[in-house]
Amino acid sequence: MTDPAWSERVVAVARRWAGTPYRHQASLIGIGCDCLGLVRGVYRDLYGTEPETPPAYTPDWAEARRVETLAEAARRHLVEIEPVEVAAGDVLLFAFGPRLPAKHCAIQTAPTRMIHAYDAHPVAEVSIVPWWRARLRFAFRFPEGH
Repeated sequence: MTDPAWSERVVAVARRWAGTPYRHQASLIGIGCDCLGLVRGVYRDLYGTEPETPPAYTPDWAEARRVETLAEAARRHLVEIEPVEVAAGDVLLFAFGPRLPAKHCAIQTAPTRMIHAYDAHPVAEVSIVPWWRARLRFAFRFPEGH
């Protein structure tokens, strides 16, 4: 179980990114980020540094490689949980097809809300509608006291 104060801190940090323009591979609050850049930025704010520098990636990297690169990286630095256990402050990974790897991430902010950066849209907090829920493949938690 996560400390509610920790979850609130993660959500508050993530919400500060709202309105940041979408920029592929970027991770600068107010300047630009993609979905991974948002999670990287929140991680930096929580822990003071990034755990690793991601390699360059194209928008279709997941489909082209057919490996769970995003989930594997998350496992190295976050705590994996079952998707049914998600709560505010957790990282959600989505796959856009049943045979495709997860390639989109977001941070849950409430039971039915998440914040994410999506192609051509600024970072926004949105509802986790059934379309998103059906594509949730993995879930992770930021470790406390890291």
